[in-house]
Amino acid sequence: MYLKRIIPKMIPAIILLYFILQTMILSSAETPTGTELRYTMSYIYFGSTGSYISHVDRTNGSLDEISPNYFNLNKDGSLALTPATERTFIDEMHRRDISVVPFLSNHWDRELGQAALARREELAGQLAEAVERYDLDGVNVDIENLTENERDLHTDFIRILRDKLPDEKIIGVSVAANPYGITTDWKGSYDYESLGKHSDYLMIMAYDEHYRGGEPGTVASISLAEKSIQYALSKVPKEKILLGIPFYGRIWKNGSGFPQGVGISNMEVQTLVSQYEGSAAFDPETFTPTATIKVKEKDEKLKIRGIPIGPGTYTICYENELSIKQKLRLIEKYDIKGTGSWSLGEETADTWEYYKLWSNGCYFDDVGKHWARDYIIKAYKKNWVMGVTQTTFCPDRPLTRAEASAMLVRLLKLPAQFFEESTFTDVSGHWAEGAIDTAWSHNIVKGVAKDRFEPEAPITREQMAVILHSVLEPYTFYGEGKPLSFSDVSPESNPWSWEAIEHIDGLGIISGFGDGSFRPKEALTRGQMTVIMSKLEKICAK
Repeated sequence: MYLKRIIPKMIPAIILLYFILQTMILSSAETPTGTELRYTMSYIYFGSTGSYISHVDRTNGSLDEISPNYFNLNKDGSLALTPATERTFIDEMHRRDISVVPFLSNHWDRELGQAALARREELAGQLAEAVERYDLDGVNVDIENLTENERDLHTDFIRILRDKLPDEKIIGVSVAANPYGITTDWKGSYDYESLGKHSDYLMIMAYDEHYRGGEPGTVASISLAEKSIQYALSKVPKEKILLGIPFYGRIWKNGSGFPQGVGISNMEVQTLVSQYEGSAAFDPETFTPTATIKVKEKDEKLKIRGIPIGPGTYTICYENELSIKQKLRLIEKYDIKGTGSWSLGEETADTWEYYKLWSNGCYFDDVGKHWARDYIIKAYKKNWVMGVTQTTFCPDRPLTRAEASAMLVRLLKLPAQFFEESTFTDVSGHWAEGAIDTAWSHNIVKGVAKDRFEPEAPITREQMAVILHSVLEPYTFYGEGKPLSFSDVSPESNPWSWEAIEHIDGLGIISGFGDGSFRPKEALTRGQMTVIMSKLEKICAK
């Protein structure tokens, strides 16, 4: 029987596992917030409701929350549901494990915002009822263009809303970027400190630095973003701060005949620059791009926000990969909750190849489209794995025996073992010498011979199964009597590894392939190892 065969070997493994679990429990309690994946939300406003799902799906699983425009205001300040409110979309988002937190907006109408706050008790009740009726996950309050006179009323509205919504529902508050601590006019209408006490996060609208009707200039300079974070940190905990990132720019015409500073999506900028053979430059001080286009009389006239682009010279200030990446660096630098963005569907498609990586401090350029991206990010943030270089991870490269040893030592947080002479002659002076000696001393890895380890040799899938089997032996898999799991694994062809493969497969740590094979002799890749580590952590934490 399976249990009878493993009982004599269990006592030393149980001792090792007890030590591992105690270490992991202690380390979990001490884990800083910086090891958690950053939160990503985005507003969705433009386009038809039918396009919303496709906009979300092209984010490649990067979103935690979507905030559609479901909540408007009637003239008397009561709640008005928009035509976009749609249960089908909400259900689809929940199937994708994305929270739906619609935003309530007065659309810059001061009188409308004041009317809403005047009947805040009733409005909060209406919002709570809508959240329950549509199975929503909360409310994002985006009331703008008030003054310091409404500051306390605005805070009280958030307090009332918190009281009326169940604790598990999200309350977000969109707040003006306030890098200089202004206490008057619309920037002064937000009491960051008090709002933070009643909400789950403040979403800093760190954009529209230059705006429609104003002079040409950056929409979101790096200094605006950084100083706005610094101000927010002086008022609220870092885990309640989202940095707003624009997916749009603004366009100005040199001269008259066009609405100055009209909004333009980052996608449209690419189209205009290509259509009119424009030129682009990047300002290293503001860390933002600018484009110039010249439209001739004979050129085809495109439209922006329904407005035709007539002949003339235009200046466009917008966002691109370089400027967005620089802002994303601030998330890790200040260890804040994450980001929000205005608005989904306006970004270029390649944005989602780097967005989640960079917001989590992972600067690898070969992981964005990889199937193991989220596992790689998690393993990297927890310091289980390192990159091959600062910008490459090489997820499909075979994992070496040295790398495997180092990763397991880091994951299990085993205390380092140092010997006067290395256990193996071929690891002396190797970068992973300490990790190999430590893993060997805890009976996690073995050499290929008495004095040889072959640290740079690829580790196979069956070798990893045997290693994990030795660590997880006390976790019994009741597989006795059932058919073997894989078409290419048997006691005859894999006498030293088949039992380990069956055990680890039964625990759900290493699975096979769609054709029913395990491919025991195939090299394990670096990307596959990050998945294994995530599953191993969960097993050991039970």
